[in-house]
Amino acid sequence: MNRRKRSIISGVLVLALSLGMVMNVNATTVDEAKKKAQELEDKKKSAEKEKNALADQLNTIINEMNEMKEKLNKKQSEIEKAENDLVQAKVDENDQYESMKKRIKFMYENGNSQLIEILLESDSIGDFLNKAEYVSQISAYDRDMLVQFQEIVKEVEEKEKALQEEYTELKGLQDSLIEKQNEVQALLEEKDIQISNLDKQIGENAATLEKLIKEAEAERQKQIQQQKAAEEAAKQAAAQQQAQNSGGGSSYVPPSSDNVVSGGGQFTHPCPGAVVSSTFGYRDFDGAFHKGLDLAAAEGTPTYAAADGFVVTAGWSDSAGNWVVINHGNGLVTKYMHHSALAVSQGQNVSKGQQIGYVGNTGNSFGAHLHFQVELNGAAVDPMGYL
Repeated sequence: MNRRKRSIISGVLVLALSLGMVMNVNATTVDEAKKKAQELEDKKKSAEKEKNALADQLNTIINEMNEMKEKLNKKQSEIEKAENDLVQAKVDENDQYESMKKRIKFMYENGNSQLIEILLESDSIGDFLNKAEYVSQISAYDRDMLVQFQEIVKEVEEKEKALQEEYTELKGLQDSLIEKQNEVQALLEEKDIQISNLDKQIGENAATLEKLIKEAEAERQKQIQQQKAAEEAAKQAAAQQQAQNSGGGSSYVPPSSDNVVSGGGQFTHPCPGAVVSSTFGYRDFDGAFHKGLDLAAAEGTPTYAAADGFVVTAGWSDSAGNWVVINHGNGLVTKYMHHSALAVSQGQNVSKGQQIGYVGNTGNSFGAHLHFQVELNGAAVDPMGYL
């Protein structure tokens, strides 16, 4: 408790003791008692006026906090959209790169062996483009398109970073409002003590009043400790989130099983034995449109890639938790959300039925399950049509 608050409470105690002494010692006549009663009534009215002003101030702060909450929710939605846009940009970049390799293979099969040698010796897309600059058979169109897609990925990454910074700034403003709310609430509590003291006509003895103030002090200290603990937890969560946003926040655990392929559909089941807890489409309980299939299973149950593909994302998302996004080519993309830990990394090629993670309850999730989502040309479709 700071010096200002100790001063206010001490002032209330001194006022109570001094008024009690004046009443007990000097209120020897009816006129004196009436005069003191009027003085106490005037002080009570003044204290109630101050309390009402504090209550109005508290209501204003609460309204500002509600508005800030709406802004934070909106910003969170924008961040989620930017995450999905970044995934799609990486998918497009990967598709363009695969198309270039197919055309190079075609040119090689038609007699140009130099191109396949360049491809095999390249360590990365950037290395490939540097070497391919000297090979006239590679079309300028392919190079320009790949550069364009890489620039789009960079722009979307910068946009997501800017949104995260805006969110952090708004969160700081919200924390400032919470601090103001606590300060005004403390002043209201102290004003209530003063009004209660005046209402009782300072008839309680000093020991009883001191006990009440000590109890209020202890409760306030408890609230301060709880607030400090909450702030520390928020700082730790923010640090963890920053680490996750930079690519190092997700938990990696090596695979615990070999490839598992089940079912007779185009895709293998991503979590065999799981129970369908929510289907694709509009849900009855909240009217929201569910973009995937929720597969309830015990936490730690292995999850598998639905088909061969390229891992464009394997990391943390505020809404999806630990998630994996796989590009299967031909416009097909699958998303696996809410893992407790991941068994693959971004940039990795996976095969059908290969373990990619473990069922969890991370992100915006209620209960351990795998959210399995299938997208065709960027639009969510019913996964049951592929299993």
